[in-house]
Amino acid sequence: MAGILENVRLSGAIATARAAQLASRTLKTGGGSTVPGVVARKVDPEVLRKLSARLARGSAAITGTNGKTTTTRMIARILKEGGIRAVNNSTGANLVTGVTAALVADAGLAGYPASEIGLFEVDEASVPKVAAEADLRLLAVLNLFRDQLDRYGELAYTGKVIASAFEHLPPDGAVILNADDPLVASLGRTAKLAVYYGVDEPTLDMGRLQHIADSKDCPVCGTPLAYTSVYMGHVGVYRCENCGFSRPELAYRASEVRLKGARGTEFLLRTPAGEREVGITLPGLYNVYNALTAAAVAGEAGVGLDDIVHGLEEFGGAFGRVERVRAGEKEVFLLLIKNPVGFNEILRTFVTGEDARHVLIAINDNDADGRDVSWLWDVDFEMLAGADERPPIMVSGIRAEDMAVRLKYADLSVGSVIPDREKAIKAALEATPPGDTLYVLPTYTAMLEIRKTLSELGYTHPFWEDR
Repeated sequence: MAGILENVRLSGAIATARAAQLASRTLKTGGGSTVPGVVARKVDPEVLRKLSARLARGSAAITGTNGKTTTTRMIARILKEGGIRAVNNSTGANLVTGVTAALVADAGLAGYPASEIGLFEVDEASVPKVAAEADLRLLAVLNLFRDQLDRYGELAYTGKVIASAFEHLPPDGAVILNADDPLVASLGRTAKLAVYYGVDEPTLDMGRLQHIADSKDCPVCGTPLAYTSVYMGHVGVYRCENCGFSRPELAYRASEVRLKGARGTEFLLRTPAGEREVGITLPGLYNVYNALTAAAVAGEAGVGLDDIVHGLEEFGGAFGRVERVRAGEKEVFLLLIKNPVGFNEILRTFVTGEDARHVLIAINDNDADGRDVSWLWDVDFEMLAGADERPPIMVSGIRAEDMAVRLKYADLSVGSVIPDREKAIKAALEATPPGDTLYVLPTYTAMLEIRKTLSELGYTHPFWEDR
């Protein structure tokens, strides 16, 4: 009798959640990517645990500061190549409610998922809660950069929060870690099984740590780390001369990396199953790390190397992160920004080139963006100074004035300051000549607002429609 009541409660949670999703989208109050999870958990607090337990291959989670959505979608594309059906929170709703909503949407009213495996991006602070309920068998950590200190606190604390989830993995469950990030790599000391990935390309060495490097000291003993290569921020090849802590041995690696600007990236992928040349359409070294993480997760999930490579090469990007939108005779290039390291990589990869002549930066300080925008002063905008005939940079968002002041201190010309995101994107499009590209660098909620305007203008689709 108890089992029957449990199934009735589960079915009720699914039905109620679907009604909530329909209402959310019909009333245009959102994409219905979180509310269904909230409703389902109220009807049946065990809904996530029950549904995830019925996934034949268990679940995998991806966490870290930068790259969660892109990497999760990369993995989904690879799994599709391998003939494995995955359910994932592809819209980026990465709290436990978003994970629940994704599973509810995938399940039939009888409470059985249509997919074989769960694939979820998870907010760093939510990892323990998700791991306790979602039957995780793989947990990948991308990186840990200083980001939204008002929400997460210092990096060492964030690392401890993530590591506390390891106990919820089964004995054969693997933690997949970025070996080039010292703090992330150090988390492997408390894992039952740790698999490491990283970049092996000395030509990408920046020569020295940037002033924005976050984890300069050994996470074991606190001594300053000695680097032989610095790739970005504090990410690179390192060793502690005091206690011997160093970059772990790599199971998955990228070497012979060729960065081709906005046209993408090529590299040699080495895995336990062999090696292959890979060409991805996504630009920048940070996307090489995303691809490496995706390859490692897929490889540890049992996907073959050929499917991994084909999936990576067929992947075209995640909405708003690195997304090209055709706007009539013009193109909009959306590039999400959220912290100094990521912003610097975006500037270095795209804006320092001659092609990026029309730029709009949109800074919000809503909860999802982080209330503290002092991090803008740590971004190396000075790398753009001195460029001949660079058009003024337009700024928008709730903190448009703050962004304008920062650009002026970098001796950069500031164009229109339009706090309203809808008006700003329309003005920026109007100022972009036919045949040119408008580069839009928004924080998260500004990106959603700008995408909404582009969707209403008929240039793209709503973010919850995965195409």
